[in-house]
Amino acid sequence: MVNYAEDADFRPRKRKNPREIAERKAARAAARSASDWRSLARDVVYRRLAVRDRSVAELRASLEKELVPEEFISETIQKFADANLVDDERFANGFVRARFESKVISRKALAHDLHKKGIVGERAEEALGQISDEDEQERANAFAVRKIRSMARFEPEVIKRRLFGALARRGFSPGQVMRAVEAAFESLGSDQADHR
Repeated sequence: MVNYAEDADFRPRKRKNPREIAERKAARAAARSASDWRSLARDVVYRRLAVRDRSVAELRASLEKELVPEEFISETIQKFADANLVDDERFANGFVRARFESKVISRKALAHDLHKKGIVGERAEEALGQISDEDEQERANAFAVRKIRSMARFEPEVIKRRLFGALARRGFSPGQVMRAVEAAFESLGSDQADHR
């Protein structure tokens, strides 16, 4: 077998040392002027917002990662907020609505996700208020009913244990989990009655 790599004129790429990368980044940062910092901060925020809506805390973290000085971070974020391009309330409401519609998730898990994105306190509670107890229970029930159909071959205790675990990992309370498991077993019983 011919080994073409032997005759190739290439050198393997050297892996970059994280310390060297940090030193280069710091050197570039030291060489920047005030207008360069403003331009960089603006570009970073535009790039982040082009993908999806972001919270102020997420944008601040992105700018800090680029070593942008605090004065330019505050100035840039304030300009974007004044232009109504950054709004934590709008972000929180949209995030909760989209996440709840696309995933099987509880308000407790959503509150945790909002906290990671820098939305806490009254703003988070207001956004989570969009989801009623009934909506949350309905979502848990639908998930349990769908899940139990794939577990029909298992013993009832195994099914219960697996459903409890799956719903608990999604942040549902024990009471919600119990009601969802009961609804799932009822649907399983009615499905078996329909097939007779």
